[in-house]
Amino acid sequence: MFKTKTPKFFASKYATLCCYSSAPSIAEATTHQELLEQTQFSHYFDPRFYLSQLIKCKNLYQVKQVHAQVTTNGFLENNQIVANKLLYIYCLHKSLGDACSLFCGYSEKNVISWSVMIGGYAKVGDFMNSLRTFRECLRYGVRPDSYNLPFVIRVCRDTMDVKMGRLIHSVVYKNGLMLDDFVVAALVDMYSKCKVIWDAKELFDGMPKRDVVAWTVMIGACTESGDPNEALVLFDRMLEEGVVPDKVVVVNVVNACAKIGAMRTAKVVHEYIMRSEFSLDVILGTAMVDMYAKCGSVDVAREVFDGLREKNVITWSAMIAAYGYHGQGHKAVDMFSMMLRRGILPNKITFVSLLYACSHSGLVEEGKRLFSSMEKEYEVKPDIKHFTCMVDLLGRAGKIDESLKLIEDIAVEKDEGLWGALLGACRIHGHVEFAERAAKSLIELQPENPGHYILLSNIYAKAGKWKDVAKIRELMSHQKLKKIPGWTWIEDDNKIHRFSVGDHTHPRSMEIYEKLKYLLKELEIAGYVPDTNFVLHDVDEELKLGNLFSHSEKLAIAFGLISTPEQSTIRIMKNLRVCGDCHTFCKFVSQVTSRMIVVRDANRFHHFREGACSCGDYW
Repeated sequence: MFKTKTPKFFASKYATLCCYSSAPSIAEATTHQELLEQTQFSHYFDPRFYLSQLIKCKNLYQVKQVHAQVTTNGFLENNQIVANKLLYIYCLHKSLGDACSLFCGYSEKNVISWSVMIGGYAKVGDFMNSLRTFRECLRYGVRPDSYNLPFVIRVCRDTMDVKMGRLIHSVVYKNGLMLDDFVVAALVDMYSKCKVIWDAKELFDGMPKRDVVAWTVMIGACTESGDPNEALVLFDRMLEEGVVPDKVVVVNVVNACAKIGAMRTAKVVHEYIMRSEFSLDVILGTAMVDMYAKCGSVDVAREVFDGLREKNVITWSAMIAAYGYHGQGHKAVDMFSMMLRRGILPNKITFVSLLYACSHSGLVEEGKRLFSSMEKEYEVKPDIKHFTCMVDLLGRAGKIDESLKLIEDIAVEKDEGLWGALLGACRIHGHVEFAERAAKSLIELQPENPGHYILLSNIYAKAGKWKDVAKIRELMSHQKLKKIPGWTWIEDDNKIHRFSVGDHTHPRSMEIYEKLKYLLKELEIAGYVPDTNFVLHDVDEELKLGNLFSHSEKLAIAFGLISTPEQSTIRIMKNLRVCGDCHTFCKFVSQVTSRMIVVRDANRFHHFREGACSCGDYW
């Protein structure tokens, strides 16, 4: 098979030949008579004719017609280029059964044949057969190349199989392909998606030449893996090396700004987008709306939203969610009404955004009405996320019994988000009994998540049940679980400064603590009384005060006061929920210093101005 020879002409079979037409093509013919009429003997010896006919095939029926003629005329046995093209077309039409039958009939297979089959299985999601075919390829003695290796690497990426990925990495190394940009970019992508960022970064830094695809993969990986600051650093490096970013890179950078809440950097990125004349389509425009909302400026987010020529349901949902983050539930509901008037029908994401907004604004009746209307009016069936929002909505309003009844009545499988919403409500209202029930369910679902133990421990501490606090901490110690440390970020001079509780590592620590000491005296004169109930340790009052005054939020705000221009807004971001005392502290600071303070915690935004918070103390 696939020997170099001229196909023999069988005169007796001439009447059945149907693949030699110049116009129209075989792929466009529908009957035997039409095929016969299209036959032209001059095409018989030209493989390019069959290649062109295969490309023109619009469906599987037409592919099989050409297949029949290729077989009849000997090209399947005599021309590997035509045979491989036919194999590729079958895979393109996702007919892997026909492709496999054809492939198995080859007496000789070259690297292209193997690559087409490996890629064909990968594209339809048959990862097991893709890897099996690759292993057979290696056993067959075919050297892998820059075509088939990326397919196999992507299989490891999509299955999150980093162990297999490392084995493929060794195959790449042994075959001398570590300088192939395409293969290495695929490895970087695989390690990134498997959350092995260090290996991805090491490979990326070692690439002799990095094109826009490699930069896109690495910047996207840092954005998604929880290191968005590094994504912004990489973007600067990309520009310095003269690589022109495409829209995918820009969207990743916008998302990175959103994750760290870096307003100044967000404005710089926005200016770059305008200078580069990127069109604000639905994807980039929606990302920009989300970025400004998560950087603390819902008004600028609305300006961007209003300026978009094209908006889809995701764009509208993003704007509704933005109002929800900032505790402006009424505006979120108004935005929903405007969306309906424009003829945009809501989806599941829209209702999650709406119910979240109602929950964080105390709009209980409005939230109930919207939840009830989902399936009745808009044919959107509630899922676990919508039920979680309702449990949170009712729980925050103190309707713990109603929240629990909703949990018991729902038919969907209960997850950690649902029980977490109930536990959070119990923390707010001090319901120890219900908290224990919620925590038990959470620990059964996620026994290795320290957050559940900590939240229950905090509820016990707030109730003064120190023996129960000790039991929880002993259980965590036995299971080797560690508390998630609290961090607060603040952006200054295009740099992100991070603080932890009692932090003395910052170069300006001495100034920060001096400012904090002076500030506390001013706040006490204004009426601020530290609430040591938020120190969840059984220690004396003096130690409690010392711990309270060194919370990361307070350190970040003190740094902001000494490092940013007077009257400018101080924006900070915390990875956990802001504590009650720090919330009160921020209100008094905004009053005493006449500064606006924007705090983004794990749940929402707080805007402090002239001694009051935008949340109305409902959080």
